[in-house]
Amino acid sequence: MSDEKFPPEKNLPAGYQPPKVWTWEAGNGGQFASINRPTAGAQTEIELQVGKHPLQLYSLATPNGQKVTILLEELLAAGHSGAEYDAWLINIGKGDQFGSGFVDINPNSKIPALADHAPKDGGKPVRLFESASIMTYLAEKFGAFLPSETRARAEALNWLFWQMGSAPFVGGGFGHFFSYAPMKIQYAIDRYAMEAKRQMDVLDRQLADNEFVAGSDYTIADMAIWPWYGRLALDQSYPDAGTFLQTHEYVHVLRWAKQLAERPALQRGVMVNKTNGPLSEQLHERHDASDFLTKTQDKIASA
Repeated sequence: MSDEKFPPEKNLPAGYQPPKVWTWEAGNGGQFASINRPTAGAQTEIELQVGKHPLQLYSLATPNGQKVTILLEELLAAGHSGAEYDAWLINIGKGDQFGSGFVDINPNSKIPALADHAPKDGGKPVRLFESASIMTYLAEKFGAFLPSETRARAEALNWLFWQMGSAPFVGGGFGHFFSYAPMKIQYAIDRYAMEAKRQMDVLDRQLADNEFVAGSDYTIADMAIWPWYGRLALDQSYPDAGTFLQTHEYVHVLRWAKQLAERPALQRGVMVNKTNGPLSEQLHERHDASDFLTKTQDKIASA
């Protein structure tokens, strides 16, 4: 398979030409080889643990996982006691997402996944996967953080799904090729850096005229967008990415990112199922509000 526009000497690795048929090898994906497969379905028989609360979350504190734990902590802070939850750690580096119990909840084998054992209709547990689906379900169940007025609701959902459609270009695109790929490919980095900056500009223009992303109210759209774009603005996403992308130029995103970072519920939410960073910020499992004071990894290590 050759292309005169892209002779082998211009390709990276040097001389690479795509075969007619792609085949999977165990090392495909570099450091993410254990996370991704070209097939779906369970690979091991592992049942999920179930705690004492109706809401059972199975996740990891990636940006997508943090969206849901931020919402759950915000619901609790707002007085919705029914939002109490158990958060179980799914170590995607070890392949926990391919266990049979997890696949039963999320056939796509991606975190987060949630089971509601006390749905409003009183029937069997409801399984939920994809962060936007989980967040919309919870917001509707508790009547919080998603406006009921038609236009305000539509705007919040607009931005929630903007995040779902846009962030893969930031994470799987820019973040992957800038920080994780086994080689630096200028074309890939240039392509995704341009898109990341365009998206930051989209958000910056929106926040120039609004306190929160969807308007004057704090919604699930803010909670979904902050772990991706707020952390990027604060230079907390990928090493040196803030300087590379000049994220300080997005002054309205930066104002919003700092404002949300001061919320105690958000601070708790980003700690849940976290396995990196300072030990005092890692709460591998969460089963009670007191766990933030007694079960972080620094407390466990010193016990």
